[in-house]
Amino acid sequence: MASSPAHRTVRRITAALAASAAAALVLSACATGDTPAPGGDGDAASYGEISVQYSWIKNEEFAGEFYAYENGYYDEAGFSNVIGVSGPDTGVAKLLSGTVQVALSDAASVGAAVAEQDAPLKIIGATFQKNPFTILSLKDGADIATPEDLIGKKIGVQDSNASVFQAILNANGISPDQVTVVPVDFDPTPLMNGDVDGFMAYLTNEALTVELAGYDITNLPYADNGVPYVAETFTVTDQYLAENPELIKAFLTAEIKGWTDVFTNSTDDSVALIEKYYNKAAADNADGLESVFGALDPVKTGKGLEAEKELISTADTEANGLFTITDELKAQTVASLAAAGWEVSVDELFDTTIIDEIYAENPELKAYLP
Repeated sequence: MASSPAHRTVRRITAALAASAAAALVLSACATGDTPAPGGDGDAASYGEISVQYSWIKNEEFAGEFYAYENGYYDEAGFSNVIGVSGPDTGVAKLLSGTVQVALSDAASVGAAVAEQDAPLKIIGATFQKNPFTILSLKDGADIATPEDLIGKKIGVQDSNASVFQAILNANGISPDQVTVVPVDFDPTPLMNGDVDGFMAYLTNEALTVELAGYDITNLPYADNGVPYVAETFTVTDQYLAENPELIKAFLTAEIKGWTDVFTNSTDDSVALIEKYYNKAAADNADGLESVFGALDPVKTGKGLEAEKELISTADTEANGLFTITDELKAQTVASLAAAGWEVSVDELFDTTIIDEIYAENPELKAYLP
């Protein structure tokens, strides 16, 4: 399945977003957000309904959310309903307008909004600890295994990903005039046809598409080649964070439990669950991309899930817990954004106080591996 510009990276913030941000600042008092206090006499908190913007269609990227629904973790946390909104969407404009309360976005989308529009947003945790972008090539073709191998090559780059591609060149001292950028869509056919030497892709998507088509592939992962940053980030507005710390704590706790189930259940069981929620989304929204793309490929879905685990689970998360972001990774993320042309500080982009509090109060939640 092809990716979407809204999901596969990051858009420059448009005038429409600026208008949304301005409107949001004017209407912020009207945005959803007052948190009901926990009841007395030991009663559980009741947080009502919240909306969460997904960055992409309801596939394996949200397996943890599906387990949170399936196993009642959102209910236990005190939510009457958690509305998962299918993407593609960075969620930035919807957060600023109050249409959604949480967005599963990425550091580049959020960082661009903060840097260019002074958007009042914070990343409060991250599912993907590693940047999922890669330069994909064919092993019996250009076989681009190092940044230096990019020199003299034709690289297929989507318009919305131009700034992020520039970041990998900047990070490795490669001048733009040393490569030929070929505008492409998100379908990797130009790579398979030999029209380009390399193709900007996702490790969990287009790379698998080409491999499953029978090609031997080479990946040049951004995360390992000078452009590390977090993705699938839990992002909220500054106001929502300030007004709803206990709600957010309850929500993230449910998310931790859901993603722990991804690691403790079999891939086959997880694929079956993913198909259930994907099919429901397709049935509920005939105009949505779930319907447009048709049935999920269970083989690719399983491989995508396993590839995601490599981006989610690191030595740091094993030590500190899912969604945590070390000071080093925050600094690396900010440096990567600077290489793409977005100047933002760690404190302007991140506030991980709540996720750190969750693990301080519930250290047993750190044990997500079977």
